[in-house]
Amino acid sequence: MSMRLYNRNIRLLLALVASSSLRYDRDRPSYAFAFAPPLSTRKDSIGTRRSHLKLHSVSQRREQLLESMTLALQNATCTNIQQSSSTDDSWISKSFDALSNVATNRQGRPATVIGPDRVLIYDTSLRDGTQGESVSASVDDKLKIAKRLVAFGVDYVEAGWPGSNPKDASFFARSRHELSAAEHAKLVAFGSTRRKNIRASDDLQVQALLESNAPTICIVAKSHAWQVTDILRASLEENVAMISDTIKCLHRDNHRNVMIDLEHFFDGYAHDQVYALQCCQAAVDAGASCLVLCDTNGGSMPWQVAEVCKSVVDQFASQGVTIGIHCHNDCGMAVANSIVAAKNGVGLIQGTINGIGERTGNADLCSIVPALALHVNSSMTCKEQLKGLTSLSRFVDEILNRTPQHSAPFVGASAFAHKGGLHVAAMERSPLSYQHIEPDLVGNEKRILISELAGRQNIMGKIEQAGVHLGEGAVNERATAILNRVKSLEAKGYTFEGADASVHLMILHSTGGYCSPFRVLDYSANVYDNNMDSATRVLMSDDTEGTFANTGSTARATVKVRTMLPPADGLEANSMNQLPYEDHLEVSDGNGPVDALAKALVRALLPSHPSLQSIELIDYKVRILDPESATQASTRVMIEFKDSVTDNTWTTVSVDTNVISASVNALIDGFEFALIEHAESCMLCDDAF
Repeated sequence: MSMRLYNRNIRLLLALVASSSLRYDRDRPSYAFAFAPPLSTRKDSIGTRRSHLKLHSVSQRREQLLESMTLALQNATCTNIQQSSSTDDSWISKSFDALSNVATNRQGRPATVIGPDRVLIYDTSLRDGTQGESVSASVDDKLKIAKRLVAFGVDYVEAGWPGSNPKDASFFARSRHELSAAEHAKLVAFGSTRRKNIRASDDLQVQALLESNAPTICIVAKSHAWQVTDILRASLEENVAMISDTIKCLHRDNHRNVMIDLEHFFDGYAHDQVYALQCCQAAVDAGASCLVLCDTNGGSMPWQVAEVCKSVVDQFASQGVTIGIHCHNDCGMAVANSIVAAKNGVGLIQGTINGIGERTGNADLCSIVPALALHVNSSMTCKEQLKGLTSLSRFVDEILNRTPQHSAPFVGASAFAHKGGLHVAAMERSPLSYQHIEPDLVGNEKRILISELAGRQNIMGKIEQAGVHLGEGAVNERATAILNRVKSLEAKGYTFEGADASVHLMILHSTGGYCSPFRVLDYSANVYDNNMDSATRVLMSDDTEGTFANTGSTARATVKVRTMLPPADGLEANSMNQLPYEDHLEVSDGNGPVDALAKALVRALLPSHPSLQSIELIDYKVRILDPESATQASTRVMIEFKDSVTDNTWTTVSVDTNVISASVNALIDGFEFALIEHAESCMLCDDAF
């Protein structure tokens, strides 16, 4: 081949690249050029005409790319020509391979996402979330939560740091076999840049990231000059090299999608803007697909976040990268900062379910996702699953053994709870008079609270929910009577705001024709102990001196209950002039009198009501109402129940000067409420007892 032909082909290839974008399919070798309009008429990704400054920077990047392609193409072509015969044109295909590799290393990233029109959701509950106080998850827990997050539709699930602990390494090893391909595709392994003064390929932590087999890797790097020199104790140049080398190792050499968490970015930007942006540019040049700006200390204000995000998006989005945000909640601004970031072009938001995380927590995705979906109208993959948000929130709390926050926006039990009578009356006319959205949009529900501040409208709403149908005059009269009783009981220490089940039963008992499904005829409880040493009475084992252990049951309870016979047996009993009920006497041991009574009551009820097998007691609260009365003080007991089949929960309340009596009454109400939906026949009437 003549040098003239060689030069002509080089010029032809470069001319094509200069006016087009190269597309190469490795599975089916072919090359195509999609010609672009002149820069002077092209619009950027959000549809606004580029400024002269932007055109200049784009032109510079195009020239830099062409320079790199030219050098690579010349080197490859010279080599390929020497290895080919005069009639062999395979050098053309090989040279295109070299050209494509250069383009891929610079531009081979996922499509750029710019908010707020579209936003990617990145969940870090399983990594950053577990750094919160009293938050811990086993590998099994993480696998369950990961599956649920993917089902909800989050785009990325950051599952752990495989180079920092064996548990996270085990998660990624098991995920290859226990997660589906679609679930595994969402996983992100978290790590850091290489250590100082070594090659990235020699860093064991970087190797652990690769061995995790996660398709996406997110590395954390310093972007605050002071943090680099005084905390990391590295030179500014070495830190930039650490960023570049690590991303090249993961992306260029091992073909992983790489994101970078730029730690302390907002503080670093204020301290030394030039250096913070230099860290960004190094990451982009090395092949990072997303620059995540971190408000690590949680001290940034929304207007500061807006300004910085807009500047970074303007500078780097046109280079083919998505800008992300990672906020902490130390000033209570994590959700606001995340949303304002999206409004200024950020296309990926990191956060955790229920805002769990170190110190005061991370940005709460349970607030961010519905706010973006319903108030900003952002497009998100998980938007179609929004009705599952409340269920997801409670699932994660359950797996992590956390008590749900009732006041949490959107998903909390109190998020759509209404107490004031005027508010409830207005909502009867329009639900949106005191609600920003309909609760069912996020899988939650409206609740009408009953208290001394409630009006008749609150009670009437509860009567309707209970399925009691009365005439207008009767319902007004009944509502007034119940409201007066509520106010009287609350004056004695009751509180019905969190005890909907007790209110429901109060309404039913005030309705003619309703009778309880069972009646406790009598009960007794005995407490016994043979060790009066207050320091060791519960903890010391009898057979091993100095060993602390549980000594077993300390109470025994007896309960006698009257329940209705099953329908067929009841008819037969009637025909034989026998009463259609039977009595059960049961005894049970327990760790204290209340535990023993609860077990004995369940044992007595199960023969007639097997559905109670799925009922669990999940919380028991006792409060002394008038401590100045000492041992004669009134005690309020609240017990929360859960149906393990339906996951429904309910709470009952009782007040008495005898804590055992208050506890038994709350227990009875709780099991009666559970039977309302499961009862197969009419309730026992008074004359049956």
